[in-house]
Amino acid sequence: MKRPASTLGMRHVALNVADLAACEQFYVELLGMAVEWRPDDDNLYLTSGNDNLALHRAGAACADAGQRLDHIGFFIASAEQVDQWHDFLRAGGVTMVAEPRTHRDGARSFYCRDPEGTVVQIIYHPPIVATGHS
Repeated sequence: MKRPASTLGMRHVALNVADLAACEQFYVELLGMAVEWRPDDDNLYLTSGNDNLALHRAGAACADAGQRLDHIGFFIASAEQVDQWHDFLRAGGVTMVAEPRTHRDGARSFYCRDPEGTVVQIIYHPPIVATGHS
């Protein structure tokens, strides 16, 4: 069977969270995402314009499922912005996992945690920026 046309990349992530309000504050107030849709008190959909992050209030069934997520990433336009974002989030009380560093492929990033402990990467990735897909 022939593979269909290429995807447009990962543009949607859904997270089960215990504290919906704290996660909304992190992604909206600190990372600058906008509320796209709030269908009810237990679900929230956010966007940066070309993506979608769903936050779902976790129930007991989610805790038992044991699903693991390594990290999610947010692309930015320049290597210099990595350090600006790091300083901004640290000043906002965000827990850091790894300090900014330049990778062997020229990318630069750091890792932090959202209020639920999900690891979030802020990354400048030259090939994405160069092709205009950021």
